Amino acid sequence: MKKKFDKKQILDLLLNNAMYIIIALLVIYVAIKRPKFLGLASIVNIISLTASKLPMALGIAGCIVLAGTDISAGKIVGLSACITASLLTTVYKIFPSMTAPLPIPVVLLIILCVGGFIGLVNGFCVAQFDLHPYIVTLSTQLIVYGLILMYMMLGTNNGMALSGMTDSYKKLVTGSLFKIGTVSIPMYVLYAACFVAIMWVVWNKTTFGKNMFAVGSNKVAAEVSGVNVKKTIMMVFTLAGMMYAITGFIDAARVGSANATTGLNYESDAISACVIGGVSFVGGTGKISGVIIGVLLLQVIFAGLNFLSVNANLIYIVKGLIILIACAIDMRKYLTKK
Repeated sequence: MKKKFDKKQILDLLLNNAMYIIIALLVIYVAIKRPKFLGLASIVNIISLTASKLPMALGIAGCIVLAGTDISAGKIVGLSACITASLLTTVYKIFPSMTAPLPIPVVLLIILCVGGFIGLVNGFCVAQFDLHPYIVTLSTQLIVYGLILMYMMLGTNNGMALSGMTDSYKKLVTGSLFKIGTVSIPMYVLYAACFVAIMWVVWNKTTFGKNMFAVGSNKVAAEVSGVNVKKTIMMVFTLAGMMYAITGFIDAARVGSANATTGLNYESDAISACVIGGVSFVGGTGKISGVIIGVLLLQVIFAGLNFLSVNANLIYIVKGLIILIACAIDMRKYLTKK
């Protein structure tokens, strides 16, 4: 009996950590085939990519904690990036009458309001009409995409990509924070660290954070215990929308341009990262540290595939498999506990 119990424990351990084992094997394989994968430049690049995606993942993680999701996230990132690029540029295509770029704090406030408002609409529909978040955010995704296409046609732009951002904006986001050897660490790594700290406090040290987990665990029980469920849901989605806006603000400067496809499939990356990091779709479960680990591991996978010169089209298949495997493992853990 003892041997059977031990075997079951080992099997459970292997199955519950299958994703981490697969990633570890991939890293070892890539490191053997391409030693530069573990070089300083590669590691800094992975950290930088992780930092650029973290705000969005932190936002969408809250929606998953509520046992929901948000597939409009990528489009909100795209809209925020396009608005930022159109207002912090030296070539005024969207607004030809502009003679100077707006102050950076004003632009940041504008996109936070835009992202927060769209998130609030999502949260209101989910909370007030008891609609599934997938349906609500699918609708919002299409609406926001339509807004992006219309916005990019304004002025003399005619749907073209926006570029030529101001030096002060690019320096604020992508300027060198410090150097490790000859490799620069961009400023947005610092911003990502600040957002992580803020969200950790929100999740773990505030009444709002405790209410979020309570609603995600059992909505009815939370309401009976005095939690304002509708308000909590709306606040979670509003905060998520603002985090997507910040991601768009960073992305426009990081990439150096913005167009109608900016933010494409970002939500799938963020959802994958959250599930890998242990934010359960069952609801009420998740840690900020898990989100960080999930985003980091996902970027390690993508960087590894790039080093192996894998066909870019194959990456979409890999993303789909990651989500499928991660969700299956997550559900297995839930059923085992239950």
